[in-house]
Amino acid sequence: MTRSVLIVLFDGVQSLDVTGPAEVLAGADAFAGGAPGAAYRIRTASLDGGAVRTSSGLALTPDGALTDAGAAPHTLVVPGGPGSLRDDPPLVDWLRAHGPRAARLVSVCTGARLLAAAGLLDGRRATTHWAYCDTLARDHPRVEVDPDPLFVRDGRLATSAGVTSGIDLTLALVEEDLGRETALAVARHLVVFLRRPGNQAQFSAQLSARTARRGPLRDVQRWIADHPGDDLSVTALAARARLSPRHFARAFHAETGMTPGRYVDRVRLEHARRLLEDTADGVEEISRACGYGTPEAMRRAFVRALGTAPSDYARRFRTTTTAPSAAH
Repeated sequence: MTRSVLIVLFDGVQSLDVTGPAEVLAGADAFAGGAPGAAYRIRTASLDGGAVRTSSGLALTPDGALTDAGAAPHTLVVPGGPGSLRDDPPLVDWLRAHGPRAARLVSVCTGARLLAAAGLLDGRRATTHWAYCDTLARDHPRVEVDPDPLFVRDGRLATSAGVTSGIDLTLALVEEDLGRETALAVARHLVVFLRRPGNQAQFSAQLSARTARRGPLRDVQRWIADHPGDDLSVTALAARARLSPRHFARAFHAETGMTPGRYVDRVRLEHARRLLEDTADGVEEISRACGYGTPEAMRRAFVRALGTAPSDYARRFRTTTTAPSAAH
């Protein structure tokens, strides 16, 4: 089965939102065997068929005009970028008219804003770049915006988070269309991980929190990241910053947007996830290394944040062949 793919172009598009999915699909077409275009026939189009300039200044020449696109594609891909944040009534009108005709509707990054403006996300669950989730939810209250996952599937609709998550989403679509072996072959060729599923978090604790303005508080943030297994109580961190515990807690929250306890929790969880994914260490050893103290404390943190136990998480995401020790 040949699946036609149409990628929308516009001025100010993020180039990687276009080329990431395109490279994945082109690679899948090659690895699937058969004549070129047998698995995926990929085209790009701008409204008038003219060249566009990406947000990085790269010029892209489309295959044609959206107005001459012809039959509805199997997969319509709407990328993001600064250009998607500007009002573009003709493009939104085209999406409103033609989006419902595609068998599969995909957005990358802030491309979700264009779909929402066209009414194509109403009543649907969707995601976008973490920095724009609040804006999307505010401007389009009929959209169920989930700010956490790398990508979200809701029937024929698939939306992804920022930039590189478009690669993760497209790999998932390839796996759905052509099987895991083809998706793995493409991932290996592109030197990316296939194991990042849609429910992986978009960003780390360091990215989701602001960097403190004051040097002592920035030093504490770095200390937390480098020493997750140490005593990271407010009292201990305040002493490191040479502030009273009360003053430290207030200043840390004001400058990072998180309480010290919340920040520590996120760093420890993130560190534990990395160890579960990338090492053969057992849950008990990891719980100590990450400051949880006991496997049960780490289990509670995982269930609360991720809805799964550490042992289940390791079985799903661990890249080593050694089985993890038992955890409940």
